[in-house]
Amino acid sequence: MKEYPTLTDIQNDLRGGGLTCVQLVSHYLERIESNAHLNAFVEVYSEEALRFAAEIDIKIQNGTAGRLAGLVIGLKDVLAHKGHAVQAGSQILNTYHSPFTATAVQRLLDEDAIVIGRQNCDEFAMGSSNENSSFGPVLNAADNTKVPGGSSGGSAVAVQAGLCHASLGSDTGGSVRQPAAFCGVVGVKPSYGRVSRWGLLAYASSFDCIGPITKSVEDAALLLEIMAGADAFDSTVSAKGVPDYTKNLDWNGKARIGYILDTIENEAIAPEIREHTLDLLNRLRAQGHEVSPVEMPLLDYLLPTYYILTTAEASSNLSRFDGVRYGSRSTETGDLEALYKNTRTEGFGEEVRRRILLGTFVLSANYYDAYYTKAQRVRRLVREETERFFEKFDFLISPVTPTTAFTIGEKTDDPLQMYLADIFTVQANVVGNPAISIPNGFDKNGMPIGIQIMAPFFKEEIMLSFANHLSLTLKENIEA
Repeated sequence: MKEYPTLTDIQNDLRGGGLTCVQLVSHYLERIESNAHLNAFVEVYSEEALRFAAEIDIKIQNGTAGRLAGLVIGLKDVLAHKGHAVQAGSQILNTYHSPFTATAVQRLLDEDAIVIGRQNCDEFAMGSSNENSSFGPVLNAADNTKVPGGSSGGSAVAVQAGLCHASLGSDTGGSVRQPAAFCGVVGVKPSYGRVSRWGLLAYASSFDCIGPITKSVEDAALLLEIMAGADAFDSTVSAKGVPDYTKNLDWNGKARIGYILDTIENEAIAPEIREHTLDLLNRLRAQGHEVSPVEMPLLDYLLPTYYILTTAEASSNLSRFDGVRYGSRSTETGDLEALYKNTRTEGFGEEVRRRILLGTFVLSANYYDAYYTKAQRVRRLVREETERFFEKFDFLISPVTPTTAFTIGEKTDDPLQMYLADIFTVQANVVGNPAISIPNGFDKNGMPIGIQIMAPFFKEEIMLSFANHLSLTLKENIEA
């Protein structure tokens, strides 16, 4: 079967009679089986996906199919899907099946998307390499010795390797954008509150965002348009109207673009990523866009602020997994305290336990003001600084990651080095702004490089339009 860059291409063949949804799903099932070594999926819904595909084929014939007819999508293992298991890559939920479907997922299903399975991820979305999953690491399809990025690594690899057309991931500090960059696909983190979090297993509630991973900006815009909007089940989601992202993907005019000098000149940046980024910025200047270097004094405080606040929220959110209400339960249960301790020790992996302990520490009475309160103040200062930046500029452009995908096991013994993989992506989560990762070529070893575009709060429309323009420009240059 030929490769389809966009859903529009798939739907043209579906309506023309040269393709059926059943054939499409069968193709992806064969691809999943032949690429099982990548470990991208933890569960595949073979019979269910084929059954829904047959139903949608009838709808297409009758002219009643939804906007996503022909879209075969995978779900990161943190999104609830009624009647299906959801484990967040953890063994503490190995007996749990969701009694409801996440709002974002339901809205895709309502438009006739076909869910083909749930995808591997770092346990409770805590990780930058997809090595923290209790189901084992996911392998990068471009080089099986490399990580795919995390925490939505399985979701990114599934799109990269053609195991499904698109995926749905979650982004708390870069968990959609970083693996998208490592795998050479498109990943979107919307503004906080743009997409309902109802049905998303929480890591850090004031940071978590659901976002699409796709082959094209066009498809990402369509998925976001359908998922976004008010939801009675989520009090943090915005009631703002959702623009027609897909109808406004043609960029017109010149943009005011800023880039933080330290994100380019930092010694930690791989030379090829620096070169690709500078080349892109120079190309934008040549097109007539205003491109200016800027300084952000609080840049050094982003990662500490992010990890203090997210671990604190994780400590609170994950307290519910105690072996009493749902999920697995330790057999070593002499008393209630032993039940709690043994269940959580056996059920959670090392990285999750580390972050729970860190979060409990910063929330403790003696350290609350020294760490948590101070981090909240810094978060407000970073948000104010970012708002001032967007008074002068339309976009902030930066690399997505300091390096391309690293070797499996390379950073597992040094958590601080692993955390630095998020250095360019956490700002969008700290302040709540939208950001997108699009492919920006390859390094000398053929590993993908990404470029990040961040936009003002709730300005996904112009971000997607500019990203689409940029993506098409980069593609033309690569093909030339």
